[in-house]
Amino acid sequence: MYKYIIRRILIFVPMLFALSVVVFALAKAAPGDPFTTMLDPNVDPEVYEERREAEGLNDPLPVQYYHWIWSTVQGDFGESLIYNGRPVLDLISARFLNTIYLGLVALFFTIIVAIPIGIYSARNPYSWLDYFATGFGFFGLAIPNFFFGLLAIYFFSIKMGWFPSQGTISGTDVAGMQEFFDRLHHMILPGITLGLAGTATYMRYMRSEVLDVLGSDYIRTAKAKGMTNRNVLYKHTLRNALIPIITLMGFEFGVLISGAVITERVFNYPGLGTLFLQGVINRDYPIVMALALIFGVFILVGNLLADIFYSVVDPRIRYD
Repeated sequence: MYKYIIRRILIFVPMLFALSVVVFALAKAAPGDPFTTMLDPNVDPEVYEERREAEGLNDPLPVQYYHWIWSTVQGDFGESLIYNGRPVLDLISARFLNTIYLGLVALFFTIIVAIPIGIYSARNPYSWLDYFATGFGFFGLAIPNFFFGLLAIYFFSIKMGWFPSQGTISGTDVAGMQEFFDRLHHMILPGITLGLAGTATYMRYMRSEVLDVLGSDYIRTAKAKGMTNRNVLYKHTLRNALIPIITLMGFEFGVLISGAVITERVFNYPGLGTLFLQGVINRDYPIVMALALIFGVFILVGNLLADIFYSVVDPRIRYD
């Protein structure tokens, strides 16, 4: 298994290179440049041309890629062309934890809702809760995140006033445990919205896997030997039914981080998703390229974790 993990890590190098090429090519294929939105008829066009030259936008594409990737490897993502020349790394660092926290809240919501309901639905098929869970699953997969977010804001924030509709904190004077709970309060709605599709998916997976395991021969044998239903469930059924769920959690890690773009925009949540959209709208290529690369790396790491988890939790899997 260790050799397999080492090989998978080594494969990261060409995969990251391919990812960087794709990110750079897509950014350069986009129409216009950051100075297109600044065009002012009262300003001499030579001024914009001088700025393009200073930023290296007139260099050949291979030269631009070399400068960008070399700086990126050294941890320098360049300077924002819109945010008054602020380093892109500073802009990302200021919002990075916000997105991580939101992803963890969404993942927590997914786990505590999907797994128990999936287990109950499998143990009580065709019950009213099973039908409800099935309907919720189709609803969660069908409804777009942004639409559900808008509904959540309207009902739970505007109408009922239970949760704030935007931001991460109520004010600068909040500190200590009050700050922690206040930030958590702000993350509930966007966290539920972000985790909705994952919750519906894992609920269906859990129901299917538990049903499959409950019909296995070794489960019937355990029951025939007098083992209680509780022991059968926790010692045999869940250990095997959770294998694909744990594996999928690795993929979910990358999906939650990269999929928070729309959710953060809906809730005006100051995370990486909001920063990415602002960079796209303003054609701020250093921000767009840096965040696209980071999102891609998270997805690659998630895939690696999924492979590692699968080899760890399932003793039947052996990699040479």
